[in-house]
Amino acid sequence: MKIILTLYCAIVLTTFIEINQVHSLNILGVFPFPGKSHFFVFETYLKALSKKGHNMTVISYFPQNQPIENYHDISLAEKLKDIEGEFPDENSFWNILKVASSLVELGTKNCKTLLENKNVQNLWKTKSKFDVVVTEQFNSDCSLGLAHALNAPVVGLTTHALMPWHFSRFGVPFNPSYVSFMYLNGGTKPTLYQRLKSVIISAYLRLIYKYLGQRVEQNTLAQYFDDIPPLEELGRNIKFQLLYTNFVHFGSNIFPPNVIEVGGYHVASPKQLPDELRKFIEASQHGVIYISFGSMLRAASMSRNQLETILSTLSELPQRVIWKWEEDSIPGNPKNIYISNWLPQNDILAHPNVIAFYSHSGLLGTTEALYHGVPVLAMPIFGDQPSNAAAIEESGLGVQIDLKELTKENLLKKFRTILDPRFQANVKLLSQAWRDRPTSAMESAVHWTEFAARYQNFTFRSAAADVPFYQYLCLDIFCILLGIPAAIICIILTCLLNYKIKSKKKSKKE
Repeated sequence: MKIILTLYCAIVLTTFIEINQVHSLNILGVFPFPGKSHFFVFETYLKALSKKGHNMTVISYFPQNQPIENYHDISLAEKLKDIEGEFPDENSFWNILKVASSLVELGTKNCKTLLENKNVQNLWKTKSKFDVVVTEQFNSDCSLGLAHALNAPVVGLTTHALMPWHFSRFGVPFNPSYVSFMYLNGGTKPTLYQRLKSVIISAYLRLIYKYLGQRVEQNTLAQYFDDIPPLEELGRNIKFQLLYTNFVHFGSNIFPPNVIEVGGYHVASPKQLPDELRKFIEASQHGVIYISFGSMLRAASMSRNQLETILSTLSELPQRVIWKWEEDSIPGNPKNIYISNWLPQNDILAHPNVIAFYSHSGLLGTTEALYHGVPVLAMPIFGDQPSNAAAIEESGLGVQIDLKELTKENLLKKFRTILDPRFQANVKLLSQAWRDRPTSAMESAVHWTEFAARYQNFTFRSAAADVPFYQYLCLDIFCILLGIPAAIICIILTCLLNYKIKSKKKSKKE
């Protein structure tokens, strides 16, 4: 009996070890964009993979301060140039074109930094084996070339909606009549002018990405590898694109099965607030308004008129205010305003006494507000913020105001809208719907990453990604449908004309 029991235990133990070995993957993370707010999101996902037992090798500008089990950094930090806050405070047509060009150029520089790194070079020189590569899909495709050289499938990640140059890659339709455009605030119901702008800007962005981005990176990769296919082709071979959105916020879209919405996985369980901050919040009889404009708009650098408008508006509201403020004091030092240059945003928004969020509508803060059911007054500045703000208003999470239209009357009206109890109740219901999923955002992101590694030989992309442009728009069919009747009409007209000419000649002879 003891022998049988021992054998049974040995079999169970061996099976357990084998299962763990099968499910423990070697994963390479490649994050060549030096944006801290971007990596902040990815970091939670990477740590979740390492916690599950996967062996993580992560190339980034932001290595861990403390060692983490199964997590190994390849640091690019010595080349880090902080780009946070380097964007314009006006979302004009020309600023969009200029910044987009700068982003593409930055992507080509980051490509060189990535491939010049000796530790990165050791990956292919030592023929390191990876089951899957997870990489950001933003302003560069260089990491796709590296993944190809390492013979590993790719899972793409974003901290935002799809970039303009990614729609065709995944076979996602981009129709400016109803598809939200990242850089504009028209949402899914744009005006004629906004549709015209989105067509022009989108075409421009796709052109510069192809000729000023991919072409340069292709040449950079050719300095290290002999057989890298066109980067756009590698882009179409991405197994899954994990998109940091959710249909409850952004509305329904036509995504193929390999484009999966996982928005919200960075939102952590709230921690206890510092005593001083907690007491300030809990002592407010009418609730608290939280204000933060992120790194895009430094509150202390706002114009005097803008600042006075906001302060004058807040003085007429009964709520206390917590404001992410970069200086030691605020004009007038109002007693109902708590200021700090750093605040635990997620923990603040989680407090039930925080009832409104005045924000630049960055997607991370917006996601946290949606998770905790806090209405948002969105004042977008640049980048994806206009489309985020449009989605905030369309979904019912909040309202938006343009920085150019910032007056006391407008701002007071917007605040009173989101502070209305009926509006607050609707946002709580929206939050409940957003969190009501069959699996959590993190579980979904981890599952599809593992799935891509398990089924490397399968292609999951939409057929729309491979269809020629003229077929995609059915131009050949239209040519046939219009051409055949046109040809018949031409033949009939020609016959009639010939008949008429012959008739005239015959009548003249008679």
